[in-house]
Amino acid sequence: FQTAQAAEWNMPVPYSDAVFHTQNIKEFAEDVNKATNGALTIKVHSAGSLIKHPEIKNSVRNGVVPVGEFLLSRLSNENPVFAVDTLPFLASNYDAAEKLWKASKPKVAELLDKQGLMVLFAVPWPPQGLYTKKDVNSLDDLKGVSFRAYNAGTETLASLAGMVPTQVESPDIPQAFATGRVQAMITSPSTGVSSKSWDFLTHYYDTQAWLPKNITVVNKKAFRRLDKSVQDAILAAAKRAEERGWAMSRSETDAKTKTLADNGIKVAKPSSALNDGLQKIGKTMAADWLEKAGADGTAVLGAYKN
Repeated sequence: FQTAQAAEWNMPVPYSDAVFHTQNIKEFAEDVNKATNGALTIKVHSAGSLIKHPEIKNSVRNGVVPVGEFLLSRLSNENPVFAVDTLPFLASNYDAAEKLWKASKPKVAELLDKQGLMVLFAVPWPPQGLYTKKDVNSLDDLKGVSFRAYNAGTETLASLAGMVPTQVESPDIPQAFATGRVQAMITSPSTGVSSKSWDFLTHYYDTQAWLPKNITVVNKKAFRRLDKSVQDAILAAAKRAEERGWAMSRSETDAKTKTLADNGIKVAKPSSALNDGLQKIGKTMAADWLEKAGADGTAVLGAYKN
Protein backbone atom coordinates (compact mmCIF):
# COMPACT_ATOMS: atom_id res chain seq x y z
CA PHE A 1 0.00 0.00 0.00
CA GLN A 2 1.02 3.62 -0.42
CA THR A 3 2.16 5.72 2.51
CA ALA A 4 -0.30 7.91 4.38
CA GLN A 5 0.31 10.76 1.95
CA ALA A 6 -2.88 10.77 -0.15
CA ALA A 7 -3.48 7.02 -0.12
CA GLU A 8 -6.32 5.41 -2.04
CA TRP A 9 -7.97 2.27 -0.68
CA ASN A 10 -10.12 -0.05 -2.77
CA MET A 11 -13.00 -1.58 -0.80
CA PRO A 12 -14.91 -4.60 -2.17
CA VAL A 13 -18.50 -5.16 -0.94
CA PRO A 14 -20.77 -8.06 -1.99
CA TYR A 15 -24.11 -6.29 -2.40
CA SER A 16 -25.52 -3.89 -5.02
CA ASP A 17 -25.83 -0.10 -4.71
CA ALA A 18 -29.57 -0.47 -3.99
CA VAL A 19 -28.88 -2.39 -0.74
CA PHE A 20 -28.82 -0.27 2.44
CA HIS A 21 -25.57 -1.93 3.61
CA THR A 22 -23.78 -0.61 0.51
CA GLN A 23 -25.34 2.85 0.91
CA ASN A 24 -24.14 2.94 4.52
CA ILE A 25 -20.60 1.94 3.49
CA LYS A 26 -20.53 4.65 0.81
CA GLU A 27 -21.36 7.19 3.53
CA PHE A 28 -18.60 5.70 5.69
CA ALA A 29 -16.13 6.19 2.81
CA GLU A 30 -17.28 9.79 2.30
CA ASP A 31 -16.90 10.48 6.03
CA VAL A 32 -13.30 9.23 5.93
CA ASN A 33 -12.49 11.20 2.77
CA LYS A 34 -13.85 14.40 4.33
CA ALA A 35 -12.36 13.93 7.81
CA THR A 36 -8.87 13.29 6.40
CA ASN A 37 -9.05 16.12 3.83
CA GLY A 38 -8.31 13.60 1.11
CA ALA A 39 -5.29 12.05 2.88
CA LEU A 40 -7.19 8.76 2.52
CA THR A 41 -9.73 8.08 -0.21
CA ILE A 42 -11.81 4.88 0.07
CA LYS A 43 -13.23 3.70 -3.25
CA VAL A 44 -16.22 1.33 -2.82
CA HIS A 45 -16.64 -1.47 -5.40
CA SER A 46 -20.19 -2.86 -5.03
CA ALA A 47 -21.94 -6.09 -6.07
CA GLY A 48 -18.81 -8.24 -5.98
CA SER A 49 -17.43 -6.30 -8.98
CA LEU A 50 -13.85 -6.17 -7.65
CA ILE A 51 -13.77 -9.37 -5.57
CA LYS A 52 -16.51 -12.00 -5.22
CA HIS A 53 -18.19 -12.43 -1.83
CA PRO A 54 -16.52 -15.75 -0.81
CA GLU A 55 -13.04 -14.27 -1.42
CA ILE A 56 -13.42 -10.87 0.28
CA LYS A 57 -12.26 -11.85 3.78
CA ASN A 58 -9.09 -13.59 2.60
CA SER A 59 -8.33 -10.77 0.15
CA VAL A 60 -8.25 -8.34 3.07
CA ARG A 61 -6.29 -10.82 5.16
CA ASN A 62 -3.67 -11.29 2.42
CA GLY A 63 -3.39 -7.56 1.72
CA VAL A 64 -4.84 -7.75 -1.82
CA VAL A 65 -7.19 -4.98 -0.60
CA PRO A 66 -6.94 -3.13 2.72
CA VAL A 67 -10.62 -3.16 3.71
CA GLY A 68 -13.82 -5.07 2.88
CA GLU A 69 -17.30 -6.19 3.94
CA PHE A 70 -18.87 -9.68 4.08
CA LEU A 71 -21.58 -11.73 5.80
CA LEU A 72 -20.08 -12.75 9.15
CA SER A 73 -21.73 -16.19 9.32
CA ARG A 74 -19.93 -17.17 6.08
CA LEU A 75 -16.93 -17.87 8.34
CA SER A 76 -18.79 -20.49 10.43
CA ASN A 77 -16.64 -23.31 8.98
CA GLU A 78 -13.57 -21.60 10.55
CA ASN A 79 -15.23 -21.24 13.95
CA PRO A 80 -18.88 -21.70 15.04
CA VAL A 81 -18.69 -18.42 17.02
CA PHE A 82 -18.91 -16.55 13.70
CA ALA A 83 -22.43 -17.97 13.22
CA VAL A 84 -23.90 -17.19 16.65
CA ASP A 85 -26.15 -14.54 15.04
CA THR A 86 -27.83 -17.19 12.86
CA LEU A 87 -29.04 -19.38 15.73
CA PRO A 88 -32.84 -19.36 15.36
CA PHE A 89 -34.73 -17.49 18.10
CA LEU A 90 -31.65 -16.78 20.23
CA ALA A 91 -31.88 -13.03 19.51
CA SER A 92 -35.12 -12.27 17.70
CA ASN A 93 -35.44 -8.49 17.78
CA TYR A 94 -33.08 -5.52 17.34
CA ASP A 95 -32.47 -4.92 21.06
CA ALA A 96 -31.58 -8.58 21.62
CA ALA A 97 -29.42 -8.60 18.47
CA GLU A 98 -27.52 -5.56 19.74
CA LYS A 99 -26.95 -7.28 23.09
CA LEU A 100 -25.73 -10.41 21.29
CA TRP A 101 -23.27 -8.35 19.20
CA LYS A 102 -21.88 -6.72 22.37
CA ALA A 103 -21.50 -10.17 23.94
CA SER A 104 -19.89 -11.81 20.88
CA LYS A 105 -17.80 -8.93 19.53
CA PRO A 106 -14.75 -9.45 21.82
CA LYS A 107 -14.45 -13.11 20.74
CA VAL A 108 -15.12 -12.32 17.06
CA ALA A 109 -12.51 -9.53 17.22
CA GLU A 110 -9.97 -11.84 18.89
CA LEU A 111 -10.42 -14.58 16.27
CA LEU A 112 -10.09 -12.09 13.39
CA ASP A 113 -7.14 -10.36 15.10
CA LYS A 114 -5.21 -13.66 14.85
CA GLN A 115 -5.66 -13.39 11.07
CA GLY A 116 -4.29 -9.84 10.97
CA LEU A 117 -7.75 -8.28 10.72
CA MET A 118 -9.41 -5.57 12.79
CA VAL A 119 -13.18 -5.17 13.17
CA LEU A 120 -14.46 -1.73 12.13
CA PHE A 121 -18.25 -2.22 12.39
CA ALA A 122 -21.11 -4.69 11.94
CA VAL A 123 -24.69 -4.08 10.77
CA PRO A 124 -27.62 -6.55 10.82
CA TRP A 125 -30.02 -7.54 8.07
CA PRO A 126 -33.74 -7.28 8.88
CA PRO A 127 -35.13 -10.17 10.98
CA GLN A 128 -35.93 -13.37 9.11
CA GLY A 129 -39.62 -14.32 8.67
CA LEU A 130 -41.59 -17.31 7.37
CA TYR A 131 -43.19 -17.10 3.91
CA THR A 132 -45.85 -19.68 2.90
CA LYS A 133 -48.61 -20.40 0.39
CA LYS A 134 -51.21 -21.17 3.08
CA ASP A 135 -52.32 -20.50 6.66
CA VAL A 136 -49.84 -21.95 9.15
CA ASN A 137 -51.01 -22.25 12.76
CA SER A 138 -48.48 -24.77 14.07
CA LEU A 139 -45.51 -26.86 12.92
CA ASP A 140 -47.98 -29.61 11.92
CA ASP A 141 -49.10 -27.40 9.02
CA LEU A 142 -45.52 -27.43 7.68
CA LYS A 143 -45.01 -31.22 7.71
CA GLY A 144 -43.83 -32.47 4.33
CA VAL A 145 -43.70 -28.96 2.80
CA SER A 146 -40.77 -28.37 0.44
CA PHE A 147 -38.68 -25.56 1.98
CA ARG A 148 -36.12 -23.26 0.38
CA ALA A 149 -32.79 -23.65 2.22
CA TYR A 150 -29.66 -21.56 1.57
CA ASN A 151 -27.13 -22.89 4.11
CA ALA A 152 -26.57 -25.70 6.63
CA GLY A 153 -28.56 -23.89 9.34
CA THR A 154 -31.72 -23.48 7.26
CA GLU A 155 -31.47 -27.14 6.16
CA THR A 156 -31.35 -28.26 9.80
CA LEU A 157 -34.24 -25.97 10.71
CA ALA A 158 -36.37 -27.40 7.87
CA SER A 159 -35.60 -31.01 8.82
CA LEU A 160 -36.39 -30.43 12.51
CA ALA A 161 -39.72 -28.85 11.51
CA GLY A 162 -40.61 -31.90 9.39
CA MET A 163 -40.16 -30.00 6.11
CA VAL A 164 -38.11 -31.08 3.08
CA PRO A 165 -35.11 -28.76 2.55
CA THR A 166 -34.20 -27.78 -1.04
CA GLN A 167 -31.18 -25.57 -1.78
CA VAL A 168 -32.19 -22.46 -3.78
CA GLU A 169 -30.06 -19.30 -4.24
CA SER A 170 -31.72 -15.84 -3.99
CA PRO A 171 -31.91 -15.12 -7.76
CA ASP A 172 -33.67 -18.47 -8.37
CA ILE A 173 -36.41 -18.01 -5.73
CA PRO A 174 -39.25 -16.91 -8.09
CA GLN A 175 -38.69 -19.82 -10.48
CA ALA A 176 -38.38 -22.40 -7.69
CA PHE A 177 -41.80 -21.33 -6.35
CA ALA A 178 -43.38 -20.99 -9.79
CA THR A 179 -42.38 -24.55 -10.72
CA GLY A 180 -43.47 -25.95 -7.34
CA ARG A 181 -39.94 -27.01 -6.30
CA VAL A 182 -40.51 -25.16 -3.00
CA GLN A 183 -43.60 -23.97 -1.11
CA ALA A 184 -42.09 -22.06 1.84
CA MET A 185 -38.99 -20.11 2.91
CA ILE A 186 -37.52 -18.14 5.79
CA THR A 187 -35.85 -14.91 4.71
CA SER A 188 -35.86 -11.16 5.38
CA PRO A 189 -38.55 -8.71 4.25
CA SER A 190 -35.84 -7.25 1.95
CA THR A 191 -35.45 -10.53 0.02
CA GLY A 192 -39.23 -11.01 0.06
CA VAL A 193 -39.63 -7.67 -1.72
CA SER A 194 -36.68 -8.01 -4.11
CA SER A 195 -37.95 -11.44 -5.24
CA LYS A 196 -41.55 -10.05 -5.59
CA SER A 197 -42.80 -12.85 -3.32
CA TRP A 198 -46.45 -11.71 -3.77
CA ASP A 199 -46.33 -13.23 -7.27
CA PHE A 200 -46.06 -16.74 -5.81
CA LEU A 201 -46.81 -16.59 -2.03
CA THR A 202 -49.73 -15.50 0.14
CA HIS A 203 -48.56 -15.33 3.80
CA TYR A 204 -45.69 -13.74 5.72
CA TYR A 205 -45.25 -14.59 9.42
CA ASP A 206 -43.08 -12.08 11.26
CA THR A 207 -41.16 -14.72 13.26
CA GLN A 208 -38.00 -12.57 13.66
CA ALA A 209 -36.05 -15.82 13.62
CA TRP A 210 -32.58 -14.26 13.58
CA LEU A 211 -30.76 -11.09 12.47
CA PRO A 212 -27.60 -12.05 10.56
CA LYS A 213 -24.88 -9.39 10.34
CA ASN A 214 -22.49 -8.05 7.73
CA ILE A 215 -19.09 -7.08 9.10
CA THR A 216 -16.49 -4.61 7.82
CA VAL A 217 -12.83 -5.36 8.58
CA VAL A 218 -9.49 -3.69 7.85
CA ASN A 219 -6.05 -5.23 7.35
CA LYS A 220 -4.08 -4.34 10.50
CA LYS A 221 -0.78 -3.72 8.67
CA ALA A 222 -2.47 -1.34 6.24
CA PHE A 223 -4.15 0.44 9.15
CA ARG A 224 -0.89 0.77 11.10
CA ARG A 225 0.82 2.44 8.12
CA LEU A 226 -1.56 5.39 8.34
CA ASP A 227 -0.91 8.58 10.33
CA LYS A 228 -2.54 8.60 13.77
CA SER A 229 -4.97 11.35 12.68
CA VAL A 230 -6.14 9.22 9.72
CA GLN A 231 -6.54 6.14 11.94
CA ASP A 232 -8.67 8.20 14.36
CA ALA A 233 -10.82 9.46 11.47
CA ILE A 234 -11.47 5.85 10.30
CA LEU A 235 -12.45 4.70 13.80
CA ALA A 236 -14.77 7.68 14.31
CA ALA A 237 -16.40 7.10 10.90
CA ALA A 238 -16.76 3.37 11.71
CA LYS A 239 -18.55 4.13 14.98
CA ARG A 240 -20.98 6.41 13.11
CA ALA A 241 -21.46 3.80 10.38
CA GLU A 242 -22.42 1.14 12.93
CA GLU A 243 -25.01 3.41 14.61
CA ARG A 244 -26.39 4.64 11.27
CA GLY A 245 -26.45 1.11 9.80
CA TRP A 246 -28.52 -0.30 12.67
CA ALA A 247 -31.00 2.58 12.29
CA MET A 248 -31.15 1.98 8.51
CA SER A 249 -31.80 -1.72 9.10
CA ARG A 250 -34.74 -0.95 11.42
CA SER A 251 -36.25 1.46 8.83
CA GLU A 252 -35.71 -1.12 6.08
CA THR A 253 -37.65 -3.71 8.11
CA ASP A 254 -40.66 -1.40 8.54
CA ALA A 255 -40.65 -0.19 4.93
CA LYS A 256 -40.24 -3.62 3.33
CA THR A 257 -42.81 -5.31 5.60
CA LYS A 258 -45.27 -2.58 4.57
CA THR A 259 -44.44 -3.22 0.87
CA LEU A 260 -45.30 -6.92 1.35
CA ALA A 261 -48.69 -5.98 2.84
CA ASP A 262 -49.34 -3.31 0.18
CA ASN A 263 -48.89 -5.98 -2.49
CA GLY A 264 -51.49 -8.28 -0.94
CA ILE A 265 -49.39 -10.57 1.23
CA LYS A 266 -51.09 -11.41 4.52
CA VAL A 267 -48.63 -10.18 7.17
CA ALA A 268 -49.16 -11.67 10.63
CA LYS A 269 -47.42 -12.49 13.89
CA PRO A 270 -46.95 -16.26 14.38
CA SER A 271 -49.56 -18.01 16.55
CA SER A 272 -48.37 -19.06 20.00
CA ALA A 273 -48.41 -22.73 18.89
CA LEU A 274 -46.21 -21.96 15.88
CA ASN A 275 -43.96 -19.77 18.00
CA ASP A 276 -43.55 -22.49 20.66
CA GLY A 277 -42.68 -25.09 18.03
CA LEU A 278 -40.08 -22.82 16.43
CA GLN A 279 -38.59 -21.87 19.82
CA LYS A 280 -38.14 -25.57 20.61
CA ILE A 281 -36.24 -26.06 17.33
CA GLY A 282 -34.11 -23.03 18.22
CA LYS A 283 -33.15 -24.59 21.57
CA THR A 284 -32.16 -27.89 19.88
CA MET A 285 -30.00 -26.02 17.35
CA ALA A 286 -28.41 -23.86 20.06
CA ALA A 287 -27.47 -26.99 22.05
CA ASP A 288 -25.84 -28.53 18.95
CA TRP A 289 -24.00 -25.28 18.25
CA LEU A 290 -22.76 -25.09 21.83
CA GLU A 291 -21.27 -28.58 21.54
CA LYS A 292 -19.31 -27.52 18.43
CA ALA A 293 -18.39 -24.05 19.73
CA GLY A 294 -17.04 -25.36 23.05
CA ALA A 295 -15.56 -22.92 25.60
CA ASP A 296 -15.71 -19.94 23.21
CA GLY A 297 -19.41 -20.53 22.59
CA THR A 298 -20.14 -20.99 26.30
CA ALA A 299 -18.37 -17.71 27.07
CA VAL A 300 -20.33 -15.80 24.38
CA LEU A 301 -23.72 -17.19 25.46
CA GLY A 302 -22.85 -16.58 29.13
CA ALA A 303 -22.04 -12.91 28.38
CA TYR A 304 -25.25 -12.58 26.35
CA LYS A 305 -27.53 -14.09 29.01
CA ASN A 306 -26.01 -11.94 31.77
